[in-house]
Amino acid sequence: MKKPTSPLSSLPEKAGAAIPSADPGAAPPTQRFQSLDLLATLVAVVGSSGEVLFANAALEDALGMSRRSITGALLQDCFTEPLLLQNALNGASGNEFAALRYDAWLRRSSHEPLPVHVVVAQTETPGEVIVELLPLEQQTRQEREERLIDQAQANKELIRNLAHEIKNPLGGIRGAAQLLQMELESKELIEYTQVIIHEADRLQSLVDRLLAPHRRPHVVGDVNIHEVCERVRSLILAEFPKGLRVVRDYDSSLPEFRGDREQLIQAVLNIAHNAAQALADRIASGDAEIIFKTRVGRQVTFGKQRYRLALELHVIDNGPGVPDSIKDRIFFPLVSGRDGGSGLGLTLAQTFVQQHHGLIECESAPGYTDFKILIPLP
Repeated sequence: MKKPTSPLSSLPEKAGAAIPSADPGAAPPTQRFQSLDLLATLVAVVGSSGEVLFANAALEDALGMSRRSITGALLQDCFTEPLLLQNALNGASGNEFAALRYDAWLRRSSHEPLPVHVVVAQTETPGEVIVELLPLEQQTRQEREERLIDQAQANKELIRNLAHEIKNPLGGIRGAAQLLQMELESKELIEYTQVIIHEADRLQSLVDRLLAPHRRPHVVGDVNIHEVCERVRSLILAEFPKGLRVVRDYDSSLPEFRGDREQLIQAVLNIAHNAAQALADRIASGDAEIIFKTRVGRQVTFGKQRYRLALELHVIDNGPGVPDSIKDRIFFPLVSGRDGGSGLGLTLAQTFVQQHHGLIECESAPGYTDFKILIPLP
């Protein structure tokens, strides 16, 4: 696994230069390190023996303990292998290194141990060491999000360039076929020119769909996500009236936000329609289900930014799941998991959501697929 990138990793790698600190007599650790509460990663400032002097809000949340309970306790007791941290603290106290990294498991109350990447670094204050814990799952998620964003940008440029390159000669081909058809008398030969015209029109339609998100202006207004879900729900049930149950699981506390309502309807519809088509066998047996679930995400990090509040819209189905062969490519254009699919639905959905500074993630296994739409809230 690629080592996580730490917000502290850019500090100078020499003794006594890791974390600037004020005069110890100037303010207690709670005030001096208060800015660490703004970090999404888990951070503790400890003494040379491991006693916690300060724990940031993210570490409180991860441990399920209050700052008051953590302060004064030995941080190494929070790990499944305490000796690893103790050895690291001994090395920091002995000026053997400026920063040390290793992987470990963090104990949590009422939860399974959390795999973390540990960064132990000195501060300028003697007897103080800063310990940063980066959840490996979170790091993997961040890397996946970065790949999605980079892929979407590359896809957008590729689609726009390719669509324009196709569109210009396509008009010439269709026009030539029409002129040729006017000169022909043989019915059989006219049928050939009609095939050319028909296929040119089909390709033109595909190109128009590829360019649609980039042509249409972004019309911003107040959006109620539950109105969006209800519109999509009615459209899906109209097309699949039997054998499919569409369940609502809404959080009524979600506020309205500024966005393009029609784009979001299209994005959710594309996801839900894909789900309904994947449920064909279950629809036939009468036990197909799609769930629209909305929640408020707090202190959410995605797209390399941290947001105080975010909309989480889950579109969950009990279908066969996304095939393993395309799991990493489902948002690529022209990649489809079913015969006859255009492979544009999820690409367009991701584009529309990203125009709202959001992101779509997917978790899938046989019997359970969850497409989660994340959009920042004011």
